[in-house]
Parts: sequence; C-alpha cells; structure tokens
Amino acid sequence: MQLRQENFPLTVKDYLVSNEEFTLEFDAEKEMLLTKPQPETSKLSKYYESEQYISHTDNKNGLVPFLYQVVKRRSLKNKLGLINVLKKDAKSILDIGAGTGDFLSFIQSESRSVIGVEPNSKARELAQNKGIFLEEDIKNVKGKLFDVITMWHVLEHVPNLEETILDVEALLKPNGLLIVAVPNFYSFDAAYYKSFWAAFDAPRHLWHFSKVSMNKLFTDKFSLLKISPMVFDSFYVSILSEKNKTGKINLLKAFFVGLISNLYALSTKEYSSLIYCYKKPQ
Repeated sequence: MQLRQENFPLTVKDYLVSNEEFTLEFDAEKEMLLTKPQPETSKLSKYYESEQYISHTDNKNGLVPFLYQVVKRRSLKNKLGLINVLKKDAKSILDIGAGTGDFLSFIQSESRSVIGVEPNSKARELAQNKGIFLEEDIKNVKGKLFDVITMWHVLEHVPNLEETILDVEALLKPNGLLIVAVPNFYSFDAAYYKSFWAAFDAPRHLWHFSKVSMNKLFTDKFSLLKISPMVFDSFYVSILSEKNKTGKINLLKAFFVGLISNLYALSTKEYSSLIYCYKKPQ
C-alpha cells in the first residue's frame, strides 16, 4: 500500500502552529510533492515558533518529547557509524540544519573539525550552551571544503532547493561524502495516514521526496553509494500522526502502524525515512 499520483492534490493542515491548510501537488516530472502555497522566505520562521518543535528546543517534557530524545541518542550512534563505514578518514564535517548541535557535539574530537549551520536563533543559542558554535547561513562557510556534509531531515525545509544543492556541491571535496536523510511519502505509514501523516509537516516541509526525485535532483553531480532506512522514524511519525488524526497519543496503535510499515518495507524498501549516501566525483 502506498500513495499514488491520483491521490493528489491533497489538502493538509499545519497542526503545530497555525492550523492553516495547504495543498500538496504532485510533480510528475520529478516524482515529488510540492507544498502550495509556499510561505515567503521572510515569513517561514513564524511556523517554527513552538515549544513542540523539539529539534529546535531540546524539550524533554511529556511522553512524545521523551521518546524523541531516547530515539535520538540511538540515532546519533547510527549516524556516526554510517560515516565511519563510508568515510572513516573524514577530518572535516559540515552539518547543515544542525538544530541544537547534538550531532556535532557527539561526533567532535581532537582529530576532527566540525562545523554546523542552523538558521534558527533559539536552536543556535542552545547549541552554544553545549560548546557548539553554529553559523546562521550556509553562505557563511562559502569557500571552505569538507570531507563529509550531512543534512539530517533538512532538505525538505530549504526554500531554494536546487540552489542549495549547488551550494552543497561547492562545499564538498572531491571524493567527499554527502548524507541526506528525508521522509519518504511512498512509505506504508504515509499511505495509511494520508493527510494526517506527520512527516508532511506543511508548511515547514516545502518539498516531499521519493527515490526517483532524489535520483533526478542529485545524480547529475553525485554518485549514489547506498540508501539506508531510518527504522525508528515510522514509529515516531506514527505517534505524531495519530495525534493529528485523533487528538490523542495512541501508543499501541502507532507502534502497530510503525511496525507494519517497516515490515512492508522489507520487500518494498520504502521506509518512512531514507538516508541517501552520495559521493562527489574526483
């Protein structure tokens, strides 16, 4: 079971901040979804102004934030492990969309240079309290080159998609590793929850990707090394989706949907979120 072109356009709601409605339109050429209307870049920040937007607040109060923090600790180890497997000699790492700096704090070492970019001022302040200084804009690191660039659930947020990809290419060394994690609207949990699927997260998520769209956007400039699943995402996203749909945190139902999503993905490979690992040519 998965969403198809005929399911769109689809009306979705901003459950986090504004309660406004948006439309997801299917781009047949790239096989991706576009959030319409897209807020002006200068007005995007207001849609992040919520204590419930955990990646910018380090909120630990309540069941959902607690579960998020538990999963995040495990995810940090997995992310570092992926880098060590694919680019174990990496000396310089750039994390774009670094949030409150937990990933950089986890991976920094005496032998490794880590830099992060995060546009949200509150998140940057929390990162600084952890000893991690973050740049506000990717243009602030222009001219530098990195062995590894990571974008953990960031690409769906950027206003200028193709310009951002060009900027990333310019910052990565030849033979460098690019890691991009994004939600996958072809997953079982997306098809199950439809307009209530939390990973649509309009209008903070401006773009919604499939394997086809990621191939078309990136492989002119990079070669794809591997695609890895983020198996915990189906459970967390299902918890949030249940809350969108019913107004309640139905843990058992969400766990069941998340489990079924991962079981389906064993054969389809369409997990709730996917990590794309690219190499820049020599």
